Amino acid sequence: MSGSGRERTINMGAGPCTLPTTILETAAQGLLDYEGTGMGVVELSHRSQEFQELNERAQRDIRRLLRVPEGFEVLFMQGGGLAQFSCVVMNLVNQFRLANQTHKDDEVVVDYLVTGSWSLKASKEAARLGCRVNVVADGRSGSSDGSSAFRAIPRPADWRLSPADDPKKLRPAFLYYCDNETVDGVEFPSPGFPLEALPGPYLDNVPLVVDMSSNILTRQIPLSLWNHIGILFAGAQKNLGPAGLTLVLVRKNLIPHNLDLAVPFGGLRVPDLWCYKHSVDHRSLYNTPPMFSIYVASLVLADLVTRGGVEAVELINAQKSRAVYHAIDSSLGFYRNTIPHDARSRINIVFNCQAGPPMEDLFVHEADSCYGIKQIKGHRSVGGIRVSLYNAVSLDQVNTLCTFMLEFAARHR
Repeated sequence: MSGSGRERTINMGAGPCTLPTTILETAAQGLLDYEGTGMGVVELSHRSQEFQELNERAQRDIRRLLRVPEGFEVLFMQGGGLAQFSCVVMNLVNQFRLANQTHKDDEVVVDYLVTGSWSLKASKEAARLGCRVNVVADGRSGSSDGSSAFRAIPRPADWRLSPADDPKKLRPAFLYYCDNETVDGVEFPSPGFPLEALPGPYLDNVPLVVDMSSNILTRQIPLSLWNHIGILFAGAQKNLGPAGLTLVLVRKNLIPHNLDLAVPFGGLRVPDLWCYKHSVDHRSLYNTPPMFSIYVASLVLADLVTRGGVEAVELINAQKSRAVYHAIDSSLGFYRNTIPHDARSRINIVFNCQAGPPMEDLFVHEADSCYGIKQIKGHRSVGGIRVSLYNAVSLDQVNTLCTFMLEFAARHR
């Protein structure tokens, strides 16, 4: 191998993501002089015409690439997915209390489908904020190895949804799920969430809240799903750009116009910065936004448009994941992935070596020293190996990984 260290590196880390070199080179120039202004993009006023045009262009490309319906607002916010665990609850619960004029002592029920570490964390935050959390299903109950790990998406027949058609009870304010669990390697199979699993009254009255932080822009979102989504959010640092930026798509009719009006009905006092209405009214420029992250995201989005959009990269992503799973499944047990085929993530592939952690440590070491494959050690909570195949990871790089996997297994079987 020759050339720069970057040319010799295959970054399959779970986040922050790898980004195309050409985009980073353009961004580096923009740090020094953005489009001939004589100022770097992080030195411009966020109220300047140049930055407002950049911001609007990025939002338009999001709409175009994801086919976002007109009934949604596109917001660029800060705080990552963790902040949205709180924002979603505060905004939607207040809107729910306003719409139903609840008694201040009434409990608001929220449904959470827990399929991995992130949806579990989100459910705990909702409980901390005072909601009664109904765990619709817990993915740990479907572990094929009898462990307490998340290894499956529970069958819809086993889901315990809150009632949405009982006139004596408040329906749940929303149903929350994570489309792809980064830590655990679990993903809803294409085309996504099984809407047919929800009863008609529930589907008609309970909005879906979707965390797509680790698989946003990797496959298209069907219109049938958009029709029932209330909020979709995604941290940028997986497929969109640098950390610091969070994409939030929120249905207009679910945005409370005055959060304080909900307080007499038991609503929450919401900080100004986490109020969706303020972000909408100021086109995501309520305060100084993460300007560099938005700039890089705008470059990534423009590049994705020229590459044929989400549909084009979805096909490549399918090839990438098939190649890695084939290397696992054809290894005669040397590598093990215990997740059912219909819940395997295309994006974050988690597996173990049959010989245990010492062999996994050797795998990680040799992948780096022999092929420059970096950041593939499994999350500290689950161990093993994790390879992340975000949009910027090429098919050639994945083929290099598979070559190494087969060669390593042959030497150490």
